[in-house]
Amino acid sequence: MKRALVALLALSSCSSGGGSGRAELVYWSAANVQEVELAEKLTEMWNEGHPQIHVVHLPIPESRSSEEVLLAAVAARTTPDICSVIWPGVVEQFVRAGALVRLDTFPDFFSVMESRVGRKILEQYRSSDGGFYQVPWKTNPILIEYNKELFEEAGIERPPRTYSEFLKAGEKVTKDLDGDGIPDRWMMFVSTDVRWWQRFFDFYAFYIAASGGRTLLEGGEVDFEDSAAVQVFRFFREGFERGIFPRSGFQVDAFLGGFVAAQVTGPWSIPYLEKYKPEGFRYDFMEIPVPDGYEGPVYTYGDPKNIVIFSTCGHPRRAWEFVKYLISDEADRMLLEVTNQLPIRRNLLEDPKFSDYFKKNPMMVKFARQVPHTRGVDLVPELKEIFDAISMEFEATCIYSRKSPEEGIRDAAERCRQILME
Repeated sequence: MKRALVALLALSSCSSGGGSGRAELVYWSAANVQEVELAEKLTEMWNEGHPQIHVVHLPIPESRSSEEVLLAAVAARTTPDICSVIWPGVVEQFVRAGALVRLDTFPDFFSVMESRVGRKILEQYRSSDGGFYQVPWKTNPILIEYNKELFEEAGIERPPRTYSEFLKAGEKVTKDLDGDGIPDRWMMFVSTDVRWWQRFFDFYAFYIAASGGRTLLEGGEVDFEDSAAVQVFRFFREGFERGIFPRSGFQVDAFLGGFVAAQVTGPWSIPYLEKYKPEGFRYDFMEIPVPDGYEGPVYTYGDPKNIVIFSTCGHPRRAWEFVKYLISDEADRMLLEVTNQLPIRRNLLEDPKFSDYFKKNPMMVKFARQVPHTRGVDLVPELKEIFDAISMEFEATCIYSRKSPEEGIRDAAERCRQILME
């Protein structure tokens, strides 16, 4: 509540201070410790060099989710000028509400974006009206972490690449260690939680990989009723049926405790594992497995967060100058060093400005290598309802085998079509 009050007071001072030629802008960052540290350093450095554009940094007010806070702020017209906690899946709701500045109205928008991310990645963030309202900022490519010792004990010489290899490896890893007929160790943890966002880390990441980089919709219409989606459902269904995915959760860290040999994660797990891993614990990361016979690069979900300027901003052109600073070479290097999160930037591993970081953090190389082969989400306001529908069918088909994979995907696609028509 205190943070929210400070934010509102800062916003009031911003809106009333435009006559002197000095602009004051309010910038909301994420509230976690690392991103607050990064934002405070960047705003301090910016303010020292830009006396006419003063930026006030505040962590986003605390709530169950940043999306909830931002939607409430949009409704109340208490949004900050700039925010870097933007999940792309919520942007279209903001666009329809007229809450965002259209960034491609700035003359240098395309030159800045194409230099940083390239046109192909930029196009993922074009809104349905043809405009661009968000700046691609950072990504956390989704991979699978695995316990090297457990793989070696099971005779797995290299990480499995295909579904059949993964399932076969899972049968070697999964064991009844105490002889009571119930497994005590499993191949991989897959969440049985049906909350919509859980599917980003199983069905959706695997669908992006199986389909060669497609998302769920094409031209605003359902596009996932296909063989790739059916194969993904069949893979998870077989994993549960064979008993290599546990059907219940754990009260402890199942990966570090050796109860599961693998789990889907992002680069945020590296500092956690380094801090809490037992002595001698060895781990690595592998790509999302793909259907047998798949050829080409392996794509995955990128879990991106982006930057926007809200339409309540009284100084949008000056805000754009600060946004460009947030994606500068200097700021991107600090993003890596302070947060261990990856900027959405072309040729990241080849750029000498970041080579020292990757030499010091070799585990991040696999994630950085994945950046060009990540996908975000479809920009439609109904995205949560779409993932709710998929999650219900995932539970019925994959976890409890109540439907065939073909039936599960068919029913999910049909429900999603209804959602888009409502």
